[in-house]
Amino acid sequence: MKPGYREIYQRYRQNIHDGLLKPGDRVPSIRVLAQELQVAKKTVEAAYAVLVGEGYLVSRGPQGTLVNPALTVPPRVAEPAPVRPGDNNDLLALNEHEGFLRPGLPSLDQFPYKKWLLLSARATRAMRPEEMVNPPVAGYAPLRAAIASYLTLSRGVTCTADDIFITNGYRGNLLLTVQALLGAGESVAMEDPAYFLGQRLLKTLTPNLHAIPVDNEGMDVDYLQHHHPDARLAFVTPTHHSPLGVSLSLPRKQQLLAWASRHNAWIVEDDYDGEFHFTRNVLPSLKSLDTDDRVVYFGTFSKTIMPSVRIGYLVMPRAARHAFLEHGALLTGGQPLLIQKILAAFLTGGEFYTHLRKMRALYQQRRTMAIAALHAVYPGVFKTPLEDGGMHVVAYLKTATCDEALARLWHQHQLQVSALSPWYRRPDKRYGLIIGYANLRSADEAVALLARAQPATLALLNG
Repeated sequence: MKPGYREIYQRYRQNIHDGLLKPGDRVPSIRVLAQELQVAKKTVEAAYAVLVGEGYLVSRGPQGTLVNPALTVPPRVAEPAPVRPGDNNDLLALNEHEGFLRPGLPSLDQFPYKKWLLLSARATRAMRPEEMVNPPVAGYAPLRAAIASYLTLSRGVTCTADDIFITNGYRGNLLLTVQALLGAGESVAMEDPAYFLGQRLLKTLTPNLHAIPVDNEGMDVDYLQHHHPDARLAFVTPTHHSPLGVSLSLPRKQQLLAWASRHNAWIVEDDYDGEFHFTRNVLPSLKSLDTDDRVVYFGTFSKTIMPSVRIGYLVMPRAARHAFLEHGALLTGGQPLLIQKILAAFLTGGEFYTHLRKMRALYQQRRTMAIAALHAVYPGVFKTPLEDGGMHVVAYLKTATCDEALARLWHQHQLQVSALSPWYRRPDKRYGLIIGYANLRSADEAVALLARAQPATLALLNG
């Protein structure tokens, strides 16, 4: 079988860590390696783009592509002890397993890799000696300015570069915000269901995590006010709820903002999949309605560019800016500068906006394709409400409740879907599969992939 971009990426990364490729070594050109492996040039471009983005390779124009001469490879250590069953095995599987239909994974076949590699080469050549010491704690100033401009134009968030803090992604956003805003013994409210990684992280940081039910209008703010009015932080995904896809209605947004002002509480707005909307006008972000500056706005580039970029950002409330900067200096000391410079060029040069427009149209087509294929292969088994946008479909089981067993069965066929019910904390839960569609390239491929597990699925559901 011909290697995919990820196999090429992993092979090079492993060879670098094993010392088979050393800093300064030249690697084959994209054309030569594609011919050698008998794969498309775009496949090699994708692998090299990730390796450059992570600092393993640098592009030197006419000199070719090299293993980063400044790379320091840590010595190999003994293999760690095997992970015991139950020790976050599902998180490891999410990070390591390959497969199809994985939720949250953007289209990897349509990314402008050539442009990304060009920007990477330029940024590498432009690095000055003084930039090779410690990066700015809050982030590279031109990137912060580019993000502020993007949020002002696209999400209605009035902010400046001084309000932006660059992190290493969702985890960094969450950890920094909790450290900056949450005191000992204070409680946190979170939607139910909610992103399972966020739940797990918050459980490790606070013993007082309250689950707030979600309905067709988003988080039930009445429930929050009645049962947990003294929560210090409320985490919400108002534009496109994770994972159900519903939007927080405007009256509830106003109600939530009033609660935060009344109780001197904070709201974390995770603008999950907010860039990808299809069927209606874009609702205003919660932060754009925030007249009392009680909202911390979260964003990342994991879905708009690629997960391995590992760059996120948040909009700091101005009253708490000092706390964010102080804790950020302690927790991270800043993010790698080279990838920030590449991102800044990608945003300011207009390529980011062009890519987003292209992906919105593409994901709408692929979503329609995925839903049609799902009902063709499994007639009468799933219900798929039409939600606006996003990068996954929630396929509710009409009668069965065995979504965890069903997800495990699909994993055996390299279909990396997620079961819905484990995302709930309260007993009142729904059952189904969360199916990613962003990398489906044709209707025939969608049907073929879903049909892999059809006999075993029907046997499980009818057994």
